Amino acid sequence: MNIDFANLTQAYKEHEEEFQKVSLEVMSSANYILGKETDEFEHNLGKFVGNDFALGCSSGTDALLLAMMAMGLKSGDEVITTPFTFIATAETIACLGAKPVFVDIDEETYNIDVSKIEEAITKKTKAIMPVSLYGQVADMDEINAIAKKHNLAVIEDAAQSFGATYKGKRSCNVSTFGCTSFFPAKPLGCFGDGGAIFASNEEDYQKIKAMRVHGQVERYTHHYIGMGGRLDNLQAAILNVKLKTYENDISRRQAVAKKYSDKLSDNIIKPTIKADRTSVWAQYTVRVKNRDRIQKELKESGIPTAVHYPIPMHLQKCFVYLGYKTGDFPISELCAQEVMSLPMNPYLDEAEIDHITSKLNTLL
Repeated sequence: MNIDFANLTQAYKEHEEEFQKVSLEVMSSANYILGKETDEFEHNLGKFVGNDFALGCSSGTDALLLAMMAMGLKSGDEVITTPFTFIATAETIACLGAKPVFVDIDEETYNIDVSKIEEAITKKTKAIMPVSLYGQVADMDEINAIAKKHNLAVIEDAAQSFGATYKGKRSCNVSTFGCTSFFPAKPLGCFGDGGAIFASNEEDYQKIKAMRVHGQVERYTHHYIGMGGRLDNLQAAILNVKLKTYENDISRRQAVAKKYSDKLSDNIIKPTIKADRTSVWAQYTVRVKNRDRIQKELKESGIPTAVHYPIPMHLQKCFVYLGYKTGDFPISELCAQEVMSLPMNPYLDEAEIDHITSKLNTLL
């Protein structure tokens, strides 16, 4: 049995006719950038998340950049974030000349450890950027309270958590800015690159709307330094189709995750989801010893796995200049050595889940 990790082929087949229809409509209209499909998608995004200040953009990475540009982040400023994440989180901070300041993670959720944030705040700190890793929202109430106390912005890196809930509110609607990604393998993915940013007020919304088109407020009139960060109409049209059934996709992902948790041995460290929130299960990530051996044997049984993420940010060569060293963030370093993501998509059936869990259980 050979199992597809994300099964993007089935995701296409499920809506094939509608995908073809809307794609042809966009192509025949010859209106490819910021057209009616994007307007419709932004309206649908706002309705889904419960935030009217929703804007599509070119990627999750650009969403983070736009948020920090809108808040006026500049060279020498500091942003507190986690070292256990994809490179884009810290990379975007550095791209603007600011300094990523890392705080270790909570070992159960893999999200930033809120008890360690305040000690990392300095006079140069301008924002906190928590990552809602693997599909579960970070501890936003505590983070927002710290930010309010110190007059800081909060940027949720929600690239993996779009659709998840936190105390009844959607991810991307629980902070100053919410940023997400529609990379094809995300729970809600398009057919290329795409992302969205959610502001918490009209002023920031209008600024970001201009900044994603080179700071332009009307044709050839530029009030801000911006970027080319637009979402194209073809991706918006695809996402409009997928968003209609996204709630069902989330439910199916949650059902797969529950079966994993029920069937996997207690000898393995399984994901922990806090009672006051839900996950969209961008990944189902376990922790194992002897990961290389286990991955190899699973692969030989037709079971693909992935590691999200093998090298924490503070140990990446590109961040040597920050002066961190091995041992600075022990929980992140430990998890980086042990985490392993199993196949996760809405289409995994009982037989596939049984094959994965039974094989993994024998290897522990």
